[in-house]
Amino acid sequence: MSILGVKASLVKVFGRVQRVGYRRHVLDSAQELGLSGYVRNEKDGSVTVFVQGDDAAVEKFIEKLKTPPQPAHVKSLEVKDARPRPALKYFTIKPSPLHEELQEGFGAMQSIFIDYWGEFRGFVGEFRGFVGEFRGFVGEFRDYRQEFRDYRQEFRDFREEFRDYRNEFREFARRTDDNFKAIMEKYGEISEKLTTILETLTRESRETREMLNETMKLLREALEKLSR
Repeated sequence: MSILGVKASLVKVFGRVQRVGYRRHVLDSAQELGLSGYVRNEKDGSVTVFVQGDDAAVEKFIEKLKTPPQPAHVKSLEVKDARPRPALKYFTIKPSPLHEELQEGFGAMQSIFIDYWGEFRGFVGEFRGFVGEFRGFVGEFRDYRQEFRDYRQEFRDFREEFRDYRNEFREFARRTDDNFKAIMEKYGEISEKLTTILETLTRESRETREMLNETMKLLREALEKLSR
């Protein structure tokens, strides 16, 4: 019902709406939209909400009542028009007797804890799956570790073989160096002998040429004398 632009509704909410913090959700939603009214628990486990304010805001508020945060759950709503109450300026929670409010608080905490516990169990199961997968990786790692040990032993064998080749190469280099030194010594002796032979041939060639020149000179003189 609307009077001078103020709409009022009386809503009864059924579901998991007590001892789960549902009234706090109703209060926060009403204050967010600038509405006035109240919310209270009923003996049958439902929740009654009286709300008034701008038409659009009231409609939006009723939609919010349907989707509370976990662990609350709404099964159904009964919405009726109501007469506005100008005396209500704010939205409040109408408290139940003290023992019921204590039960409400502890019940809300218990419900939240149970929901989180169920979620935690899900994580535990997932964690166990990861543990199993990790164990598989551990086994695979052991295989790789054994393979690495085999490669390490093989590397040691190659290293030992390399040392043998290196020693053999050193011996070959030593022998080559000795042979080269012997060749250089022999080459030095041969070079020295060749130098002596060349010098001797050069000297004898010069002497032979001088003898030939002298012989030719004597022959020319003899021919001149014969011609006279």
